[in-house]
Amino acid sequence: MTVKSLPSPASQEDGSRANTGAFSAGEALAFVREHGVVLASAKGRGPNLVEAIAGEPIKGSWWGHPAGKHIFAVLNAVADSEEVLVCRLIDGKITLVHRRLWPALVRLAEAFPPERISQVLDGHTASGRHVRRSVAFPDWVPPQVAQEAEALGENAARAALAEWLPHGATGHIGRK
Repeated sequence: MTVKSLPSPASQEDGSRANTGAFSAGEALAFVREHGVVLASAKGRGPNLVEAIAGEPIKGSWWGHPAGKHIFAVLNAVADSEEVLVCRLIDGKITLVHRRLWPALVRLAEAFPPERISQVLDGHTASGRHVRRSVAFPDWVPPQVAQEAEALGENAARAALAEWLPHGATGHIGRK
């Protein structure tokens, strides 16, 4: 799926954007691509996508931010991208991992608690109630990513994910 660019909340009549710092969906996806691993909205280690979309730090819930609807739309567009895995990699918080790091994540899967590398999917019931479900690792892994992981050396995988490996994850990580 290609992420659609959504208008900034400060779009002008001519289609140009005022200098608000707010990200479009394409810019938000580029942010995830550049950083590789980002928190969706939680405070913690690593970049925070919601604050990047808003263009400023957010105190409290982003839902109450003046750009809350824009943030929601952009965050959902990024989460729906085929380039992004939504999981709980960083400290159990909703985390977005770019496709370029999936082979390293698969290669080092045994270093992570299984719930941290399960895919998180959001949806709604027929009545509109929000539901969140998970797809266990390795069920979400595309065959091409599994092949790339098999070919990836452990040292290269560790280098790609060094900042995100759990403390004490040392020694050889076996192949799945």
